[in-house]
Amino acid sequence: MTVAAAWNGPLGAHWADHSDRYDAMLSAFDGPLIDAAALEAGDRVLDIGCGSGAMSRMAARRTVRGRVVGVDISAPLLDRARALTDSRQYPSVEYELGDAQVHPFLPGGYDVAISRGGVMFFADHIAAFTNIAGALRPGARLALVCPQPAPPEGEERKALGLLASLLGRDHPVEGAVASAMASLSAPERIHQVLAAAGFEEIRTTPVVAATHWGKDAADAVDFFVSRTPGTTVSDEVRAAMLDVLLPHETPGGVLLRAGVWVVSARRPS
Repeated sequence: MTVAAAWNGPLGAHWADHSDRYDAMLSAFDGPLIDAAALEAGDRVLDIGCGSGAMSRMAARRTVRGRVVGVDISAPLLDRARALTDSRQYPSVEYELGDAQVHPFLPGGYDVAISRGGVMFFADHIAAFTNIAGALRPGARLALVCPQPAPPEGEERKALGLLASLLGRDHPVEGAVASAMASLSAPERIHQVLAAAGFEEIRTTPVVAATHWGKDAADAVDFFVSRTPGTTVSDEVRAAMLDVLLPHETPGGVLLRAGVWVVSARRPS
């Protein structure tokens, strides 16, 4: 299954149905991303891979006299974004279905482009960021989040890998998506791609934080299993999965530490 098919199929449907959980999972990275974007009140913001619109709405609260356009390749996620975005509360937010690699953006129409984990899935990263650069005015800013390489003993990678193996799977997510997620994990690759697309002042800042997987171990196991529709789990396997996550239970839920790069860059003036 291709990445686009996955985001318009079971994967996209699951993210749409559980958007609150995925947003909670990634929320620790929202602040660093917004800080890197340095949003101002009148900014026109392009949210790449906007998903269910959490970052688009957050950007709108920061750019009260501006405009926010969220773009995503997933129709199920955009349906969810529109349902969650009250037009009276967020009159400046709109969503467009499209692949940012080739989408016909208004040339120079934006002051800032942001993305919380939506830029790893392009078939051609340089072409995609060249197209995004064309949507930005001279001197405009780019801020994005993408995963760091996960160390073998890292909390999130280790726990999710164990859960997947208990379900008889090699990876926590579908193969094509897993490969794409790692496509911009090396800082050298990020710099190469953005420089080739015409960006400058490129910076990669490591951020490590806790991702939230559920209110407790049982809830987190249910959520993990739900990511593979139709999966049947025996009582024995469920007990083993609980054992994996019980050490990570806290008063704030099941927390697994993970790392991302917060990337900032600028289109030349």
